[in-house]
Order: sequence, then C-alpha cells, then structure tokens
Amino acid sequence: MAERPATIISADGRITLPDAIRQALGWQAGTTLAVEATPEGVLLKAVPVFAETRPEEVFGMLAYRGAPKSLADMDAGVLAEAKRHFRA
Repeated sequence: MAERPATIISADGRITLPDAIRQALGWQAGTTLAVEATPEGVLLKAVPVFAETRPEEVFGMLAYRGAPKSLADMDAGVLAEAKRHFRA
C-alpha cells in the first residue's frame, strides 16, 4: 500500500503542499485557494482568476467596427492564432 503524502502545520499555521500534489493540480506559487471545512477534513480548491460570468453579462463589451465576420472567418482566425501561439 502506497504511503500518503503528509505535511506539518507550522507555528504560524502554514502548511506546505507536497510537490507531486501541486504539480498534479497545476497549482503554482501565488495560486489562491478557497478553504472549506468538511466532515471528512479540509477541502482546498483553486479560486478562479476571473469571476464567473454569463454571456448576457458580457455580450457586446468589445466594440467592433466593420463588416460582420462569418463563422469560417472566426475559425480561421482562431486557428491562425493557435498556430502562432504554439509554434515551436
């Protein structure tokens, strides 16, 4: 049976999460975590960087002047940017 990762609470209440757990969850230094007491123990969840929004709350936020873009134009733009971003 594999041993569970463990940590110690410091005198000022800080804990260090094991590296394997931080890597598996994609948590880096500076990640804000929500802390919740549960019947099973303590639950840590990363807090989203941006508040959750609904489409109707943000629709039309960015002004655009020009002819409407077709879905094909938008797909081509997204593909071009993805290729540019991930170019090795």
